[in-house]
Amino acid sequence: MFSRKHTATTALGLVGLFALAGCGLNPSTSEVPAVAEGSIEPVEGADGENLVVTSKNFTEQIILGKIAVLTGDAAGFDVQDLTNVPGSQPVRNLMTTGDADVTIEYTGTAWLTYMGHEKGIPDKQEQWQAVHDEDLGNGLTWGAPGTLNNTYAMAVRSDYSEANGITKLSDMAKVPVEDRTLCVDSEFNSRSDGLNPMLSAYGIERGTPEGVPDSNIAILDTGTVYSATAGGETCNFGEVFTTDGRIDALDLTVLEDDRSFFPAYNASAVLNTEFLDQYPELEDRYNEVVARLTDEKMRDMNLKVDVEGQDPAQVAFDWMVEEGFIQES
Repeated sequence: MFSRKHTATTALGLVGLFALAGCGLNPSTSEVPAVAEGSIEPVEGADGENLVVTSKNFTEQIILGKIAVLTGDAAGFDVQDLTNVPGSQPVRNLMTTGDADVTIEYTGTAWLTYMGHEKGIPDKQEQWQAVHDEDLGNGLTWGAPGTLNNTYAMAVRSDYSEANGITKLSDMAKVPVEDRTLCVDSEFNSRSDGLNPMLSAYGIERGTPEGVPDSNIAILDTGTVYSATAGGETCNFGEVFTTDGRIDALDLTVLEDDRSFFPAYNASAVLNTEFLDQYPELEDRYNEVVARLTDEKMRDMNLKVDVEGQDPAQVAFDWMVEEGFIQES
């Protein structure tokens, strides 16, 4: 039997709990409810084996981390919950050092941030394959790519979309210049995969009277972009993240990236290869769960936490029960 003590993880976990408590992030210590068996079957030999699950500390990652914890529980492992770790790099370090066994990560983040490539790959399968192949050398195995794609997008008010027949980014060129108003945050305004190259990819020139005059662009705080776009007075088009719960709460419509400009940030389970070699069935369990995650379902779960104030562990549990992966004990 494969067994590890994860002593480094345990120490980091204790330090992390104190640090997170000092930041007032109560969900970081929330525990997932006990589970009963659903469609996820126990993995042979899992009983008594320690499985360490980690995640970053923003809402979506906490929810995904709790989903990963519940999946490990249902698969029969003794799960150590090390979710809500502050920052992407600490989570990455836990995975590459073998101090954590599972996380749910985004292909674009791995490719651009961890692996240092300058440009993302818009094609979902190609981006996943590139990340998968490179990370094998780091002792990590990527599960199958999920549908969930937390990438940049542009959104408009739903009533504006319906009234003007705007459903995709290329439709922006059909809008009169005076209505081609945009709200973005400062990072998107200057990113190499941000506003300027996006406009160029769609045949619209920034800073010209016939394209998008600079006076049409408002640079706002990230959170303000959503409300300003929904209000319609500052802008008709706003930069969003495709899985943000505020999209549904504010009745925004995400425009299709019909020229595949934005890099793919599909979520996949990432597993410690050494651990997976001992329990290969575990990959199937996580693939089964990740395959059911969509942008729409993730937006709904994010909304329940960020807008309605629900506990992320309970939101994750409820979704797992609704999908039939587990049952209430």
